[in-house]
Amino acid sequence: MEMNKINLRAAAIALILATCIVWSASAGSIAIYWGQNGNEASLTQTCATGNFNYVILAFLPTFGNGRTPQLNLAGHCDPSSGGCKKLSSEIKSCQQRNIKVFLSLGGGAGSYSIASAQDAQNVANYLWNNFLGGSSSSRPLGDAVLDGIDFDIEATTEHWDDLARAVSTLSSRGGKKVFLSAAPQCPYPDASLGNALQTGLFDYIWIQFYNNPPCQYANGGASLVSSWNRWISSIPKTTSFFLGLPASSSAAGSGFIPAATLKSNVLPQLKKSSKYAGVMLWSKFYDEQTQYSSSIKGSV
Repeated sequence: MEMNKINLRAAAIALILATCIVWSASAGSIAIYWGQNGNEASLTQTCATGNFNYVILAFLPTFGNGRTPQLNLAGHCDPSSGGCKKLSSEIKSCQQRNIKVFLSLGGGAGSYSIASAQDAQNVANYLWNNFLGGSSSSRPLGDAVLDGIDFDIEATTEHWDDLARAVSTLSSRGGKKVFLSAAPQCPYPDASLGNALQTGLFDYIWIQFYNNPPCQYANGGASLVSSWNRWISSIPKTTSFFLGLPASSSAAGSGFIPAATLKSNVLPQLKKSSKYAGVMLWSKFYDEQTQYSSSIKGSV
């Protein structure tokens, strides 16, 4: 009887160890951009899939240099009439599932720039009062407090480092930490965010390995891996890097990697670095067409 107990205990320990090994091999996260197609699932439905650890609301495409900030969530809601405040409960639902929700600044189309260090502080104050831990009568997303700010800056080059510094100090105002993320293009250094990323203030960097033939996946992935290694060795302090990909061949002009290829040829090489943190996908609408996140979740 005692020997059976020992054997059972040994078997249980072996099972736990095996589970830990499997978990550690697939412990990466998936981040998804949401908001630029009104036909995609709701925010609550997106988070309920269980596939995502980070949801990035896209976009705040108008801000800075005296502009009145404007949120754009495509067909999901009309911020000008207060229609996006309904998302407050959905954001909280995501956060209750331990999913971090970010607001993305910029995007490929919009009207945004930062004119000076003072302008950067003004924009940071606006973000704090309207989306983070501050208060305002005009909070576009209601009283939900977002977890962080994402920089998807694809136009202009100046003062994004000032904005990163200004946003990073917001955590000191009390409440929860304000996380910073960025989505640079894979050619290093990024034309718009190069200086900002060198501040070492970003918690997460999801690198866009698409629409960039020189560094996106091709012919076995050597150029992608080379670019990845340069990124993770060149940015100070950041320890969480994500491979940014389109969720379908229709989601970008180029750079889509079939799920089977990603799992067999690409991720094993990236996981050699402790700075590998997972995969970022553009976007939820396209992911629904392919079920890409479900296909890769067990291997990320």
